[in-house]
Amino acid sequence: MDSNGFIGMIKHALVTYKNQPAFTDYEGDTYTYQQVSERIYWIHQLFQTCEIKKGDRIALIGRNLSNYAVAYLATVSYGAVVVPILPDFGSSEIHHIVNHSESKILFSTDHIFNKVDESKMTGLKGIISIDTFKPLVNCSINLKQEVNKISLTPEIAVEQINFANIGPDEMMVLSYTSGTSGFSKGVMLPHRSIWSNVFFAQEHLKLEPGNRIVSFLPLAHAYGCLFEFLWPFTVGCDITFLSRTPSPKIITEAFQKVKPHLILSVPLILEKIFKKRIAPALEKPTVRTLSKIPLLNQVVYQKVKKQLMEVFGETFQQIVIGGAALNKDVEDFLRKIGFPFTIGYGMTECGPLISYEVFNKTMPRSAGKLVDRMEVKIDSDNPNKQVGEILVKGTNLMLGYYKNQEATDAVFDADGWLHTGDLGVIDENNFIYIKGRSKNMILSGSGQNIYPEEIEARLNSMDYVQECLVRDMGEGKLEALVYPDFELADSEGISEVELMNKIQELKSLVNNELPAYMNLSKVTYYPEEFDKTPKKSIKRYKYIK
Repeated sequence: MDSNGFIGMIKHALVTYKNQPAFTDYEGDTYTYQQVSERIYWIHQLFQTCEIKKGDRIALIGRNLSNYAVAYLATVSYGAVVVPILPDFGSSEIHHIVNHSESKILFSTDHIFNKVDESKMTGLKGIISIDTFKPLVNCSINLKQEVNKISLTPEIAVEQINFANIGPDEMMVLSYTSGTSGFSKGVMLPHRSIWSNVFFAQEHLKLEPGNRIVSFLPLAHAYGCLFEFLWPFTVGCDITFLSRTPSPKIITEAFQKVKPHLILSVPLILEKIFKKRIAPALEKPTVRTLSKIPLLNQVVYQKVKKQLMEVFGETFQQIVIGGAALNKDVEDFLRKIGFPFTIGYGMTECGPLISYEVFNKTMPRSAGKLVDRMEVKIDSDNPNKQVGEILVKGTNLMLGYYKNQEATDAVFDADGWLHTGDLGVIDENNFIYIKGRSKNMILSGSGQNIYPEEIEARLNSMDYVQECLVRDMGEGKLEALVYPDFELADSEGISEVELMNKIQELKSLVNNELPAYMNLSKVTYYPEEFDKTPKKSIKRYKYIK
């Protein structure tokens, strides 16, 4: 590991890019690396006044904001452990995480502060506003009095900041996951994991000082935090934080204004933009005809590619997709038109990276190539062809689950391999191909393995389907719950009764495209959007019988 690991990277950035913009709140203020230094110094003083020690936990909750990023960097560079809490969590979950982590201070945006009750978090010294860095609540100390002792020191030299010296296996982040299984566990990520992920990005994903990034994925999630914040910061980027709820419309508006040089996304956002903006144009009679004529189809494809590039701001090198599988029809079309995107694979327990490859070197249908400092094996007799659980080990791995030895022992085997719970195969060049989640796999009546994600991908590509979930009804029967695309139905003047009939017709359509053992016995019209995690994955446990 480099000198002082990730903390050394923070110091290097603050020194090297002193007068360059570091953080910008969308349609708001911009802070230079020097101003970030001043705020880090101020928060370090606050921690000292509040008698925060190395290894103490500091909780953060809020939407993506410059001050959130400052508080995060100040915490880890002080030697404390940052506990990022997803803003979508409810009050009881927030209280539980603050108490379970034994956090000493809570940084909260003013809006989310209304969701918490300090009397239910008895270990806190106080609560501080992320928006203003002013005390919101005194708990075990008079926080307002302590804050008033500290003044923001302009033009401090970075050398005045007391950066902690940290060992590679000391905890840096305590991340409470919100997964599809319904259980929130505290993932203990050491400094070596974050350093390794950032170092990989520095070497393999090229960003230059002054390049722009839009941060809209939740900063409390490893994927968004690492690749929209921590790594770009270390190479001198200007990071724009999208503090609003990131709908596709708001995201694309921000992309067109900021013109980012690299874009991170989850499949759902790209799929929605494709479905709403690109697919309707492709269905026009003239376009369909031209698409079938050699040479002329290339003209059509280049026009579609140009339109799609404009949606994302035109200046980006590539879009990196993570968090879940991309719809196969969307992936195939994007590859056909030469759109620069790639798909990576990871999990919070690896901080997050397991595999990645740049868009012009990756393999279709793969989730990228195994990353540096990691090993992988497939738990099957023929890893290249026979699906098995994906096992990993290496520098990126977590220490375990906080105060949960049972869960830690369940995920690590005796040889130190972490069982991801994902199923896949790997080729001779270490490209990983994800087939599904082991917990989701359904065994057919004839003994065939069924991956519901494959059926869902077919359904999601069909008209009038917004999203769906396939579940086991027992006795070898499968049911698909379908949440309709009401917007499309309204635009075509289709009544609800007609829409329900069209949803029922999907059963025969999808069954004609699938092997008999994967055929659906039932398709159910589901009138409400499915409950999701911050990664926009459906919380399956809520719908499994």
